[in-house]
Amino acid sequence: MRVIVFGATGMVGQGVLRECLRAPDVSEVLVVGRTPTGVTDPKLTEVIADVSRPSGYAAFLQGFDAVFFCIGVSSTGMKEADYRRLTYTTTMEVARTLRRDVTFVYVSSQGADAKGRRMWARVKAETENALFEQFDRAYAIRPGFIRALHGATSKTRSYRVLYKIGTPVWPVFTRLFPRMVTTTEAIGRAMLALARGEKNAPKILYATGINRLARM
Repeated sequence: MRVIVFGATGMVGQGVLRECLRAPDVSEVLVVGRTPTGVTDPKLTEVIADVSRPSGYAAFLQGFDAVFFCIGVSSTGMKEADYRRLTYTTTMEVARTLRRDVTFVYVSSQGADAKGRRMWARVKAETENALFEQFDRAYAIRPGFIRALHGATSKTRSYRVLYKIGTPVWPVFTRLFPRMVTTTEAIGRAMLALARGEKNAPKILYATGINRLARM
């Protein structure tokens, strides 16, 4: 397979990139983002670009089998118009440059709800639904609590602090709430399972579904 990873420098994207490079059936990984990943691998090609302007890099996106879209921003303190532009508009502009038969896996959020009261939940759900219409094979990943593995770190300082504080209690939390917890490794492996053509996967996957696919 030849796969594209958007947002490979974020916490989830780092985990997804790692699993893609480790997968023996992945022959090429194209990363598109604003900053270099710092990773070196014979399979890896990086395009440094403004993701919100796909006209500048669309030529690089052709001929791939799957796209893993791991870009996300916090809605805290953000107006709806700005959040929608960064979340819905950017994602769909990228999507429209791709073939309909590409497998597109979108990292959404648990709680996304088209009729929800929270602004970010509505925008996320709207983005999911637009992708389902755009592609024959599109999936939305809605992880709950994500445990960062293998050195993956968040770009957001407050999240890094929370993860550091919470590290000692992760095993207990996982035992108490197994349906709500997944890992960066499991997300990457689940995305690869979807790209390989897992036929029984639902369009929307929560932590339990992510973890199940990761074991396949």
